[in-house]
Amino acid sequence: MSIIETDAVLHVAHRDNHTHRDVNGGWLRPAVFGAMDGLVSNLALMTGVAGGSVSQQTLVITGLAGLAAGAFSMAAGEYTSVASQRELVEAELDVERRELRKHPMDEMEELAALYESRGVDPGLAREVARQLSRDPDQALEIHAREELGIDPGDLPSPLVAAVSSFGAFAMGALLPVLPYLLGASAMWPAVLLALIGLFGCGAVVARVTARSWWFSGLRQLVLGGTAAAITYGLGTLFGVAVGG
Repeated sequence: MSIIETDAVLHVAHRDNHTHRDVNGGWLRPAVFGAMDGLVSNLALMTGVAGGSVSQQTLVITGLAGLAAGAFSMAAGEYTSVASQRELVEAELDVERRELRKHPMDEMEELAALYESRGVDPGLAREVARQLSRDPDQALEIHAREELGIDPGDLPSPLVAAVSSFGAFAMGALLPVLPYLLGASAMWPAVLLALIGLFGCGAVVARVTARSWWFSGLRQLVLGGTAAAITYGLGTLFGVAVGG
């Protein structure tokens, strides 16, 4: 009885502790990195323009223009990229679907050979392949997973990718502009809010990495702050050169 209880306890402990982070990032990674991209790029753009000693109105227009241009660019790029990837996958699925229809036995042997190469006994591998090949849709899904590494029922949506990229970038790019829209007249509130946002985005990224939240936050804070400082310096140099 004690052995059964011990096994049960071990089973529960294994079940509770044997979990993994989502290594693909799910929705979190593209959302956070999209926001971070918008934040860094618009902060750098605005500090670069501010280095040229422009008016507050010009700075606000620059920030809003950077937000709109970057968000639309990200959306268009993501839509094209994901649509092209999906079209390529669908084309490969069509090839596999035709092969399953024209040469079912060859495809079944191919699947059996794959399982056999992974250590399954030859007889068992052929039987598993035979049973799995009885349903054409299931056979297509298995061949797609094993040969192409994709899930036919879980293809990415170009529209979802475009909309999410647009929204994430726009939210990040809004932070440096927000203090001006709320009445600020100096650059430091925008920079402070942007730096807080950089640290927050970096800390959230720690959820999909093995790093601690404070390390990820500080790393992104340093990288984004450095980009802003460099562009501010370049803007100052350009402003002096043009003004001179």
